[in-house]
Amino acid sequence: MTNQPTPAPTDSAPTDSAPTLFTWEFATNPYPAYAWLREHAPVHRTRLPSGVEAWLVTRYADAKQTLADPRLSKNPAHHDEPAHARGKTGIPGERKAELMTHLLNIDPPDHTRLRRLVSKAFTPRRVAEFAPRVQELTDQLIDRFAARGSADLIHEFAFPLPIYAICDLLGVPSEDQDDFRDWAGMMIRHGGGPRGGVARSVKKMRGYLAELIHRKRAALPDTPDPVPGEDLISGLIRASDHGEHLTENEAAAMAFILLFAGFETTVNLIGNGTYSLLTHPDQRARLQHGLAVGDLGLLETGVEELLRYDGPVELATWRFATEPLTLGGQRIAAGDPVLVVLAAADRDPDRFPDADVLDLSRRDNQHLGYGHGIHYCLGAPLARLEGQAALGTLLTRLPDLQLAVDPAELRWRGGLIMRGLRTLPVEFAPVTPAGN
Repeated sequence: MTNQPTPAPTDSAPTDSAPTLFTWEFATNPYPAYAWLREHAPVHRTRLPSGVEAWLVTRYADAKQTLADPRLSKNPAHHDEPAHARGKTGIPGERKAELMTHLLNIDPPDHTRLRRLVSKAFTPRRVAEFAPRVQELTDQLIDRFAARGSADLIHEFAFPLPIYAICDLLGVPSEDQDDFRDWAGMMIRHGGGPRGGVARSVKKMRGYLAELIHRKRAALPDTPDPVPGEDLISGLIRASDHGEHLTENEAAAMAFILLFAGFETTVNLIGNGTYSLLTHPDQRARLQHGLAVGDLGLLETGVEELLRYDGPVELATWRFATEPLTLGGQRIAAGDPVLVVLAAADRDPDRFPDADVLDLSRRDNQHLGYGHGIHYCLGAPLARLEGQAALGTLLTRLPDLQLAVDPAELRWRGGLIMRGLRTLPVEFAPVTPAGN
């Protein structure tokens, strides 16, 4: 199928017939289809484009239960894959690159052990200490196009911001960070399709991380005590060298998944969020007024609402039934893959009044945009920080920001897990860069 322009998203009611899933038209606006599933088939078995058959969970109550159900494992070993679907339930290339032992593929007690080690990098204090760097990166990126009066906000802003931020947090040297940007770009542009952009990027990242871990281990002082401000990779190495039993593969896999999962979620938060604001001028005006008077409250609740309304993660990552169980009245066999449709659950009218309405001041907003339970997104505090900095700074420094094309001309990436725009062309009155 060619990538022709598709109509802009609307919140029209679904038809009476079962929807067709995972087409380019569906990627442009999946919400009517998800509304149909919530009403008629809330736990629905379907064949995915990869050939894997999986259950889709679409109602909020079922989704929340499923995300926390210990009978559903993250370990693909519980899935007896048929030949045509072998290796298609995870990130392309991660098996061959020996990067499977990360938080998205393991269960307790290994999950508990590894999450405890990495969580030290995402405490509220550590994230708050990182805020000035995120703001600095945000301003630097806007400075690059501020005087031009136009930009593609995906490739010039939403994409590089989280890449550089997570590289700084991990301890990737500045001279190597553009390599990571290139590898991540291959994922964005080609996905897991015939050209294998993700698999090739994974292989390159694995080779680099092995070499970086070796370099950092050789440079670390021989002490178990952490150094103030120590980067995450050094912290993982120190833990593996001082009794935490962290293998090199585990350290590399942890660094890899933080890069892989940490950048595209934030790209889509910023991209989808900006698009939603530009297409809801009343909400955008309310937010800009609050920013102008120094009231950041609407920015904080607004980012949460943007995560609910059109969040970056469409489906939660894979789960596999370890025993026969019942979800939403459907009998799930042992080994069956289960995918929670976060985008559907967060538009469930039984949980969110006026669920298809964007309301930046929404208070009762326990959305599932970053998951629920023990696999709740570890990097959510950093993503929220980046989202608030990006959106707040954009609307403050470029107050007349607007779409440079008709919304119908925008194309959405049709992946399984993530949902985001390919490009976001905007225009604005040229302004002097902040540094001048």
